[in-house]
Amino acid sequence: MELPVKAPAGSCKVQYRIRTKELTYRLSRGCDELNCFGSWDEPNHVPRYILKNVNCEARPGEITAIAGPSGAGKTTLLEILAGVVRPSRVSGQILVNDQPMDATCFRRVSGYVTQEDALFPLLTIEETLMYSARLRLRGGRDRAAARVKELLKELELEHVAGARIGDESSRGISGGEKRRLSIGVDLVHDPTVLLIDEPTSGLDSASAHHVVLLLKSMATNQGKTIVLTIHQPGFRILDLFDQVVLLSNGTVLHHGPLHLLEHRLKIAGHCIPQHVNVLEFAIDDTESLVTDMEENKPVNGEIEQGFGHINELPNLSNVDESRICYPNSHFEEVLILGQRFSRNIFRTKQLFTARTTQAVLAGFVLGTIFKNEANDPSKFKLHTQIGFFAFSLTFLLSSTTEGLPIFLQERRILMRETSRGAYRVSSYVVANTLIFLPFLLTVALLYTTPVYWLVGLRREIDGFLYFSLVVWIIVLMSNSFIACFSALVPNFIIGTSLIAGLMGSFFLFSGYFISKEDIPRYWIFMHYLSLFKYPFECFMINEYGGKKGKCLESVEGECILYGDGFLLQQGLKESQKWSNLGVMLGFIFGYRFLCFLILWYRSYRHRS
Repeated sequence: MELPVKAPAGSCKVQYRIRTKELTYRLSRGCDELNCFGSWDEPNHVPRYILKNVNCEARPGEITAIAGPSGAGKTTLLEILAGVVRPSRVSGQILVNDQPMDATCFRRVSGYVTQEDALFPLLTIEETLMYSARLRLRGGRDRAAARVKELLKELELEHVAGARIGDESSRGISGGEKRRLSIGVDLVHDPTVLLIDEPTSGLDSASAHHVVLLLKSMATNQGKTIVLTIHQPGFRILDLFDQVVLLSNGTVLHHGPLHLLEHRLKIAGHCIPQHVNVLEFAIDDTESLVTDMEENKPVNGEIEQGFGHINELPNLSNVDESRICYPNSHFEEVLILGQRFSRNIFRTKQLFTARTTQAVLAGFVLGTIFKNEANDPSKFKLHTQIGFFAFSLTFLLSSTTEGLPIFLQERRILMRETSRGAYRVSSYVVANTLIFLPFLLTVALLYTTPVYWLVGLRREIDGFLYFSLVVWIIVLMSNSFIACFSALVPNFIIGTSLIAGLMGSFFLFSGYFISKEDIPRYWIFMHYLSLFKYPFECFMINEYGGKKGKCLESVEGECILYGDGFLLQQGLKESQKWSNLGVMLGFIFGYRFLCFLILWYRSYRHRS
């Protein structure tokens, strides 16, 4: 059988052998999976063991398959080998070339592909690999482009390089192509060790065989150490595995070549049907195998014969310390991430097209409803115009929630990329903020241009510019608020519930429904934290401020209430026109900083 991937010319990369000794992983029953900031154990909670005294080995140039029924501990073992499980619950040893594993160094020489494909659906295959290469490789765009060209050929994706990935709502590439792309994303830095969770999950037999054949090529021709988990292996796939680790309830039933497993089964008195492969038979009947195979367990010498001899390998500590540094500077990271953000925003219909269309339509609809209310004395009613300001705020602050699923999708990819040292969390937050500045400015102008002049607000150009500036800061403030809570919440449903509840509370305490004087003292803090309060006051000061301001109420042709008098009644000063903007900018920076802290902490926990 000819393997499609050839060994690179002059390749002399360091190879790594991974071994576990008496590896045990316990999980407390009191662990709260929804807790974002950690978990704790209580003394009365009996720990549950996911893995118990696991001894196994993965060698360079070979594929080691971790197999077993659902709940056997396959993914947990792989995550521990990848260094993504908190070490506080793990006992035993993980050795890399006979030295204790340094998770930070190991992540630099390894790639970890999760079962879920963490990909941007609106990017093409080539763009996905290109951005990953630019973020993880030194040498600039030219080196990244050369590496992407190699990978497209190696993964046999050249014919679909320009195709978008797609998702449930938009058709894209096939499942097999998507799985190969996910593997390719973690191959851009040419890792020596590759760990893959369920590479054949959800694929037909032909696609599954194609994926595993590519992995076999990399192991054989490039000397990579490849470890994967598998649930339902086919006949052809089994021939590509060098070693099999069979798990049941967290314990190892077998570790070694497949023919040794078949030999042990026959010794134990099991008859394997012709239409069932050895591993599938063992997985389906693990309960009865536990006793039989323990009685016929080979001695250590037999296992060592199955492994054979391996030459001494260099230590992981010999990894060049310069490789631990980030491949790019802060500026370069922001530039690359900003380019990727912009592509995603402009291709996301529900974010770009829908948002801009929504702004234009809302501007014209509200403008025609409140048309010339401000300029026609016969129609002017103060409470109607105040209602317009309040409704505008409600629309502007609530219309940004559609960005929540986008932020949640990015967070999943961010955790994966930052845990592998691709870039800094701070660069992500800065790039995300900068990219939204021009986009949300466009949205603000599309809304303010029709609504301001149709409603007939103050006719001076400085009034329009200030109104537009306030609207721009409002949508930036709302966007920062959504970004902050998208970093915090576990899923979309909880996120929308929390954000809707907070927005409703902010509106209630804005001063529109209840004046500041009537708010109970123990709730007054909500008045000052309200995102509605400050822009609402800005709108009123901009419209009714000035030397005297416009006449708001008159009796028999005589004005009895000017704008400045109304502002005085509301406890507002002309100087608050700019100080309120400063507070709103403070909200933007504050929420962005909180977003950074939460994401940094999540990333730190993910790494350590």
